[in-house]
Amino acid sequence: MSETIPPPVPAVPAPPPVPGPPAVPTPAGPPAVPTPAGSPPAPTPAASPTAPNVRTYACPGCGARVEFAAGTGALKCPYCGHEEAVAKPVRMIREHPISELAHRPRTTLASHVWTCQKCGATTDSDALAKTCQFCGAPLVDAGLANKQIPPEAVLPFDVDRTGVRSALRTWIKSRRFAPRNFRAVSEAESLSGTYVPHWTFDADTRSDYDGQRGDYYWVTETYTTTVNGQSQTQTRQVRKTRWTYASGTVARAFDDVMVRGTTHLMDDHQDKLEPWPLQQAVPYQPDYLAGYAALRYDVEPEDGLGVAKQEMAHVIADDCRRDIGGDEQRLHAVSTSYAHVMYKLVLLPVWVVAYIYAGKSWQVLVNGRTGEVIGSRPYSWWKISFAVVAALAVIAGIVVALVLSHHS
Repeated sequence: MSETIPPPVPAVPAPPPVPGPPAVPTPAGPPAVPTPAGSPPAPTPAASPTAPNVRTYACPGCGARVEFAAGTGALKCPYCGHEEAVAKPVRMIREHPISELAHRPRTTLASHVWTCQKCGATTDSDALAKTCQFCGAPLVDAGLANKQIPPEAVLPFDVDRTGVRSALRTWIKSRRFAPRNFRAVSEAESLSGTYVPHWTFDADTRSDYDGQRGDYYWVTETYTTTVNGQSQTQTRQVRKTRWTYASGTVARAFDDVMVRGTTHLMDDHQDKLEPWPLQQAVPYQPDYLAGYAALRYDVEPEDGLGVAKQEMAHVIADDCRRDIGGDEQRLHAVSTSYAHVMYKLVLLPVWVVAYIYAGKSWQVLVNGRTGEVIGSRPYSWWKISFAVVAALAVIAGIVVALVLSHHS
């Protein structure tokens, strides 16, 4: 998300430089920064031309920027330790009818829209200069970009930077078939917290299907075989399937079918960060984004709904098979109608971590709520080869033992 560098305040001592991303704007106006007695009042920051009423997260104690402290529910100054609780929400999380999407107000969340010329990631931010947290390339101000649907909910960070480093060390030590000195990696080269947009969809579905039901039955077959040089007639039970036509209707209410709102993270890794405790999400407030970044969505909700319907279709197919019953089922056609289709945009916390091994940068993702670590890692091919040879030797030993036992 965005972060704003507060304007200079007369007579307030300059704070030390603040590392990491700047603070994130909120719809509210900037808070007053106290000044020593006898000093002129601090000037009010001018509103950004592209993001009106931008709030600067200035610490009332020392003038530095406060950040949302993961797991605390409060904004905290990294220098003087001042804390202030995030205001309790005055509204509830709500889904929005998909039919009203075209009329939904759009908004600009920050005064700058940064675009990476290397990987294409787009970030909302009030920072004056940034580098891409995904590939490290410089970002270019894309100018006034199209406004977007505002987030409805956010799942705040619960794992802080210390927790991420601990989770990374544990993950590295548990990697089997990794090079021996890989376990010596103990620190991240870069560590950045990012809120990743996801769409969630609700729908009531009704599906008519037709297909076939297969029921097993057994028949006795006679066959001829040779035993000790003699021809013998024997019988055996053979399983067969009796197929009958089947049709019916199933209904299911789907809740919070989640679809990624961005294509700029590692898809195969991002899926493995699930499940997300969406029941712990809170109504969106920019305070939760102070000190973090937020990716803009590039998957439009209409496209997201198409993906969600594909996921629903798998569940509906299973419902149809259960409704058909029998031992086997064949589905020939399923026709589904959707009612009360609702959607919302929720921001989920992800730590993007890069570490150096053998002169190469490797990237992992950490679930900012659960601490789950997923990412790329090096492999020791001699360890893998040794394991394969050992497995083949064990299998060969078992085969030899069985042959010798049979001859005995």
